[in-house]
Amino acid sequence: MLKMRNTFIHQFKLSGGYALFPIFLFLILFIGSGVYFSLQGTPFAFYQVSATVAILPAIILAIGFGQGNFTTKLDNFIEGVRDSSIITMCMIYLLAGAYTEVLKGIGGVEATVNLTLSFLPMQATLPGIFLLSAFIATAMGTSMGTIAAMAPIAFGIAHATDLSIPLTMGTVVGGAMFGDNLSLISDTTIAAVQTQGGTLKEKFKINSLIALPAMFITLIILIAYGFNTPCQSCVKITESQWIVSTPYFFVLALAISGVNVFLVLILGILSAGIIGLGFTVNYSLVTYAKNIYQGYGSMQEILVLSLLIGGLSHLTKIQGGLRFLIDLASRFVHKFSKKRTKIVAEVAIASIVSVGDICTANNTIAIILTGDATCELAKKYNLSSARTATLVDLFSCVFQGILPYSAQILLAGSIAGLSPLEIIPHVYYCYTLGIAGILAILLQKPRCYMK
Repeated sequence: MLKMRNTFIHQFKLSGGYALFPIFLFLILFIGSGVYFSLQGTPFAFYQVSATVAILPAIILAIGFGQGNFTTKLDNFIEGVRDSSIITMCMIYLLAGAYTEVLKGIGGVEATVNLTLSFLPMQATLPGIFLLSAFIATAMGTSMGTIAAMAPIAFGIAHATDLSIPLTMGTVVGGAMFGDNLSLISDTTIAAVQTQGGTLKEKFKINSLIALPAMFITLIILIAYGFNTPCQSCVKITESQWIVSTPYFFVLALAISGVNVFLVLILGILSAGIIGLGFTVNYSLVTYAKNIYQGYGSMQEILVLSLLIGGLSHLTKIQGGLRFLIDLASRFVHKFSKKRTKIVAEVAIASIVSVGDICTANNTIAIILTGDATCELAKKYNLSSARTATLVDLFSCVFQGILPYSAQILLAGSIAGLSPLEIIPHVYYCYTLGIAGILAILLQKPRCYMK
């Protein structure tokens, strides 16, 4: 027995499995602190210790594990930090943050909400709230921003119409996750495409063919709860200049047409600034500059963490951790099927990113953290890069929308004064999206965009 254990440990070291320990340490510190603060009753428990801090001991451990002198190992870390895909993502994060903040500053968020509310069918409140949340999230590219904008409105409507508040909040979160998954400017979409390859347009085509049926099923579920007639006074639509919402439509049109994401965001920032200066009272060039800077600041944590994860992932790759993970997943694929290898490979990819999101409670981080492993699996089994980008984005968003410690659920719960556990059962879109994703793997659909 002892001999078998020693043999396993020896093989584990040779295979590079030990290189995964720093990542495990990062997850233990991040999750452990969240569990501790949860037991203490601290609000937003999983965000008391930033992931950017929890990852530092893991980086130190990874450098300690590496072979060669300190300078060589540090160079390897820096090599990962300055990887072109990581730097590209960070630049896009900055532009996306600036775009969102400028839109808030000129009143674009409020105007877009009011514009959509003016067309909201009063006899179908829940489906209307879902569609509104989905539209805003797709336009803004952020689920958190959507929940922050929509949850107070939905909460007021629920109070005035005797709708179930947990159901209403779950509807908002579901709509927000629709946009987070499908939007061409969301950080999860950007991370998925950058780590897996393909183009935003190709990924959008495949993703929409899976997400739209899930959306329609969700709407049917919400309609099944019955048509509600809210009083006109509870849906207060303030007067807004609808023109300040046009940058949303402009950016959507550019992104869907396949324009480079850098150009899309730059034009979005410029158009929002021009409209704000022309039509928003007391909006000046100084305010415009401050909004852009505030947008940069809003992306600070995800930007820094992306850089650090890039370095840690590169160290893990050099030390054989990635190879160990790939070999483990490959053995899983071959063990369960040789005739349907692609199906099992996609199951493995979906499982890897799902576990990553459960551990980190951040779908973008999960995609980046598991990006090398899922990308190599996709190449090894000749999977479409756009399809793989869809799968990692889709399944990370599924779990992000139903984790009781995710930022989205915590924010919705805090606005409505609810426990996260009350909201989770009602995030119907995430459950239907997960089922749609599983069916897409089992049926190998859609075929028309696969290699």
